[in-house]
Amino acid sequence: MKRMMFALALAGLCLVACKQKAQEPALTLSGLDPDRFVTQVGDVTTGLYTLTNKNGMEVCITNFGGRIVSIMAPGKDGEMHDVVLGFDNIQDYQNVPSDFGATIGRYANRIAHGKFTLDGKEYTLPQNNNGHTLHGGPQGWQYCPFVVENAEDGFLQLGYESPDGEMGFPGKVKVTVFFTLSDKNELTIDYVARSEAPTVINMTNHSYFNLSGDPTRPVTDHVLYLNADQTTTVDEWLIPTGKFAKVAGTPFDFNAPKAVGQDIDADDEQIRFGRGYDHNWVLKTNGDLSVKAASVVCPATGIALDIYTSEPGIQVYTGNFLDGTVTGKNGTAYQQRTAICLETQHYPDSPNQAQFPSTVLRPGEKFESTTIYAFYVAE
Repeated sequence: MKRMMFALALAGLCLVACKQKAQEPALTLSGLDPDRFVTQVGDVTTGLYTLTNKNGMEVCITNFGGRIVSIMAPGKDGEMHDVVLGFDNIQDYQNVPSDFGATIGRYANRIAHGKFTLDGKEYTLPQNNNGHTLHGGPQGWQYCPFVVENAEDGFLQLGYESPDGEMGFPGKVKVTVFFTLSDKNELTIDYVARSEAPTVINMTNHSYFNLSGDPTRPVTDHVLYLNADQTTTVDEWLIPTGKFAKVAGTPFDFNAPKAVGQDIDADDEQIRFGRGYDHNWVLKTNGDLSVKAASVVCPATGIALDIYTSEPGIQVYTGNFLDGTVTGKNGTAYQQRTAICLETQHYPDSPNQAQFPSTVLRPGEKFESTTIYAFYVAE
């Protein structure tokens, strides 16, 4: 009888323990709880989707705004480190204005005065940045729910239909974004879009990288290389002047790799306008995906990132306007210059600059863009 009672008690304890274990959330390698990303936005259910490869890398993406939430990359210590800023729940992505990890559209970067003319017709957009339109306006695609069209271990396909007139842009646009994590530790993002009427389009991903894995540390020690001889100069509101400036002999020359912080506070008008780097570099790669466009290395962790892109430009932003008022993952208040953004793109304000590569998309045409983020440990 005593043996039976003991066995029943033991079974009861096992049942309680198993129940408690079952109730514990299955966290991602980066420590995210997928349940905290589930909500309903219109007809779309949002969630957290995890890409993995055989090397143990992990990329977490939410279909709300097509946002990269975390990237676990290997360091020289043999450990995995989360190298992007972001939030750990869907409510913050919905309610806190940010571009962390977002798929940006319909037009990445700035459009002067929120106006452009296409085929003789002027279009007016909502102004959300000092009288100009930034990243598609106050309700750009970073705040829109994408539909999950396919999800596998190392692959995610998201779709979005932007209605005619959304944020003032003409034409109904169908966009598809493909995220692929390879066993070479390369994250490839492919963008495809078609429009039912003439429009403009410029897409990018707006991940905030900190390759130290510690978002309390500034990225000013990161070593940056940019395959570019020119920038598009800007005015005090960071709107392109339409002119190009050679980088040789200026704080903008990264043809020889140097620390991000080496010249970030130089006595230079362009630097003052951006409070550091917030400028578009004109790439010399001619859209060739086999030619490196940029690279950045963190000396502390040895984590390195090479970027290859079909785009003609790259906006480098060094988190100059982060000021500690936004709290992200692990309760970290994101401070100034604790991240670097490397936004592959067509040039800002291209719809108003005839000398820039065109961003016009017409019916029957297909917008295509590819960017590869290759992670490795620097020697």
